[in-house]
Amino acid sequence: MKQNGSGGGLVYSTDAGRMCPTCRRPVAQCTCRQAVAPGAADGIVRVSRETKGRGGKAVTVVRGLPGGPGLDQAGKELKAACGSGGTVKDGVIEVQGDHVEKIMAWLQQRGHKVKRAGG
Repeated sequence: MKQNGSGGGLVYSTDAGRMCPTCRRPVAQCTCRQAVAPGAADGIVRVSRETKGRGGKAVTVVRGLPGGPGLDQAGKELKAACGSGGTVKDGVIEVQGDHVEKIMAWLQQRGHKVKRAGG
């Protein structure tokens, strides 16, 4: 069998499930994803509006805020400022409704570098 330059390797193990092709560990114990958190490397908070997979309903998504317990508190304060519901999961804050401008102003007041992402 001919090997190409992609590295190949183990993708799935019956013992551990899906495997990371880079560090060759189970995805749950992958060390390469922890080394570089997406969006956190440049220090810019990105705010976008998404409707995909939500039955056409708009959701404002905030990515790039520092994680930890402060993220949960920021999510709570953002939801209160917008007067709507939402959630914090996987390091991303989701606020129900189209509140991009309001959230960008709120984040800028707190000293974050903010960019609007998407269309």
